[in-house]
Amino acid sequence: MKRRELLSHSALIGAAAIASVGVPARASAQAAPGNESTLDRVRKTGILRMGVIVGQAPYFTKNLADGTWSGACLSMANDIAKKLNAKVETVETTWGNQILDLQSNKIDLAFAVNPTPERALMVDFATPILVHSFTAVTRKGFAKPETWNDLNKPEVRISVDMGSAHELIARRYAPNATILSFKTRDEAVLAVATGRADCNVVLAILALPMLKKNPALAEIAIPRPVLTLPTNIAVRLDNDKRWRDFLSVWADYNRSMAQTREWFLQGLAELDVKESDIPPEVQF
Repeated sequence: MKRRELLSHSALIGAAAIASVGVPARASAQAAPGNESTLDRVRKTGILRMGVIVGQAPYFTKNLADGTWSGACLSMANDIAKKLNAKVETVETTWGNQILDLQSNKIDLAFAVNPTPERALMVDFATPILVHSFTAVTRKGFAKPETWNDLNKPEVRISVDMGSAHELIARRYAPNATILSFKTRDEAVLAVATGRADCNVVLAILALPMLKKNPALAEIAIPRPVLTLPTNIAVRLDNDKRWRDFLSVWADYNRSMAQTREWFLQGLAELDVKESDIPPEVQF
C-alpha cells in the first residue's frame, strides 16, 4: 500500500513538473501551422476532431463490436459540428494525453476537462458544460457519510483512481482516512464491491452508472460541505480567441436551456440509468 501511495505522489509531482514548463508550451501552442486559427481550419476542412476515451461512460461509450462511439460528449460534438457545417472525427486518447494532443494539433477540442491553474498555462478553456458534485459511493453495510468528517478517520478505507481529482479531494478532505490508490477507476470500484474499501470518492456523473452496474455497491452519498467541480471544453491556445468564445457561448446557452442535462441523461440511458434512478441530491 505504501508503494501505491508513493506512485500516487509521484504522479502528482509529475503533473506539477509539466505545469512548470507551461509558459514555453504556450508559445509553441500559439504557433499553429500557417497561423491558421482552429475555427478557420474546422470551417475550411469540414472536420471537427475530438478526443475520445475508452471506459469513460457516460462521457464516451465505445461499441466494441463495430468501433463506433456514442455518449453525452459525442452528442455535444455533433451539435457543435452541425453549426459549423462540419462532421465529427474521433481521435482516441487518454485523460493524461488529451492536453498534449491539443498542443500538438491532433484534436480541436477536449471534452470533460477540469480546469486548473496549471492546465490554464498550457491550454485554454471555454465556460463549463457542467458543474457536478463529488460523491462517496459506499459498500453495503457501511454507514452513509453525512459529512467529510465522517470519512476522515483512520478506520475508514477510501478507494480512488491514482492521480485523479478524486484522489486530490479525498486527501484534502479526509487526510486521516486510509486512502487506497488504484491505477484505474474500475479497480477502485472493485475494491468497494469486494469489501476491501468502504467507499469510492468519485464525481456524481460517474457514480450513477457505477451504482447501476454493481449490485454489491450500496448508495451514493454527497458529504457536506458539498464540493463541486466544473467540467469544461479545453482548446488549444490561440491568438485568435473566436473558437474559445464560440464554444463558451455554445456551452452557456445549452446549459441554461437544460439541453446539456438532456444529453447526459441520454448518455446515462445507454447504460440503463433512468432519470428515476438519480437521487434528488445529485444535480447536474
